[in-house]
Amino acid sequence: MDTGTHLVMGFTLAGLAHIDPVVAASPSLAIAVAFGTVIASQAPDIDGVLRLKNNAVYIRNHRGITHSLPFLLIWTVLITMAITLVFRDVSVLHLALWTGIAVCVHVFSDMFNTYGTQAFRPFTERWISWNIIHIFDPFIFGTHLVAILLWVLGMVQPAPLFTILYSVTICYYAWRTIVHFLKTAEVARMDPSYLEGDKYYVLPTVYLRQWHLVKLRADGSYDIGRVNHNDLQWSQQNVISSHHVAVEHSKSHDNVKAFLYFTSFAVADVEIIMNGYVVRWADVRYLHRTQYPFVAVVVMDKHFMPISSYIGWLSEEKMNERLSIDYSS
Repeated sequence: MDTGTHLVMGFTLAGLAHIDPVVAASPSLAIAVAFGTVIASQAPDIDGVLRLKNNAVYIRNHRGITHSLPFLLIWTVLITMAITLVFRDVSVLHLALWTGIAVCVHVFSDMFNTYGTQAFRPFTERWISWNIIHIFDPFIFGTHLVAILLWVLGMVQPAPLFTILYSVTICYYAWRTIVHFLKTAEVARMDPSYLEGDKYYVLPTVYLRQWHLVKLRADGSYDIGRVNHNDLQWSQQNVISSHHVAVEHSKSHDNVKAFLYFTSFAVADVEIIMNGYVVRWADVRYLHRTQYPFVAVVVMDKHFMPISSYIGWLSEEKMNERLSIDYSS
């Protein structure tokens, strides 16, 4: 989920903690737990500091080891220990319990997005992305924000309020999971060009009834479109990587290595320019209008030596400007 959603969920977990009689009976513990849940709801995303090094390192590692199984325990212990330095007389067990729950909720909710996490490290480095909930879901964010306001204004007691909120949230996740499963099964029947061996990936948007759609054909090409309720429309079809030799050379570049490590939905395109080649790798899951904003680009000379490169989220215009690509003939 996005940072804002993780933040409000940290506060609502602090409210939910009042169902614990020990927390409800101790104001100091309740405050300590609030610090624990809010900090824990953000802690796994500390890997964002890797942007300071470069985008390739960040993309390769974001939602990686900091979201892994060992770090569920590591974050819980570190945050609990830090808070007990200030709140010395509170129950460490109950503080650790709710801090650990907040860490687990963060990681678990991220698995429902398209971006995904490497939550099962060290057993596998496979990216787990269930494609069920958009990275920003207005319903989840809105309901949690309203609940926080009701709590802060003293209109409803926290235990019943947040019990209802999380019951609704769990039901919402279950409903979206069922809808996603049914929609994935349905698109094959909706697509007149379906052939045996085609695979469909239904991806969430901020709209409940609208889904992005990626079809992987048996020949390795992609069709990209969207499903709006029961209407399927293709935006681009037969998208496939170029077999140009420049594509193979680009795979040795660190930015492209990081890009291919992160996504299995990469397609490469080659453009010949005056001084050499521009190889653009794009993740076809993120089509926006007519462009793919999540890219890895390598500009090479005629001998396939890199001149400049970029990895990250950019429009084509800004990318060309940043890389100073020479299109003169």
